[in-house]
Amino acid sequence: MQYAMLFGTYMGGFWILKFILSTIGLTVPFLSFLFMGLTLCVPFMGYYYVRMYRNTVCRGSISFLHAWIFTIFMYTFAALLTAVAHYIYFRFLDHGYVINAYESQVELLEKSGVAGIETYVDLFRESLDTIRTLTPIDIVMQLVSWNVFCGSLLAIPTALFVMKRSKVAG
Repeated sequence: MQYAMLFGTYMGGFWILKFILSTIGLTVPFLSFLFMGLTLCVPFMGYYYVRMYRNTVCRGSISFLHAWIFTIFMYTFAALLTAVAHYIYFRFLDHGYVINAYESQVELLEKSGVAGIETYVDLFRESLDTIRTLTPIDIVMQLVSWNVFCGSLLAIPTALFVMKRSKVAG
């Protein structure tokens, strides 16, 4: 548990950095691109941390179940740490910035003149109207759920790649 918390803290710090990039990336395209690139690094970081745990704590061998549970815990702790940053941002700092940025992007889509885009624009507007009704804690709970769900899915291939049977002497 201690190592899952430690590596989850490292991962959570990384996710907080990605979250900062994602919010600023709504108006600065390069940072949005950087956010996407860093998001692709998450499974590799998870693999690295679980492998490090296997080699240092488990003396080089770990079962699938052990690796899977460790990885789920690591991602859950990362999600909980990131939730604190999400809450602080949406409660005290956002003031509608994210919704307004998405609204301006929807307006650009509407003005694009692409045939048939009206249906998608209406769908986006309905989604934004729904999101406007959410409180900061509602948003945070959605993000925590999403992070834990994705982490649980990523834990399966990570555990498959990291598991290693102990070598029996003889």
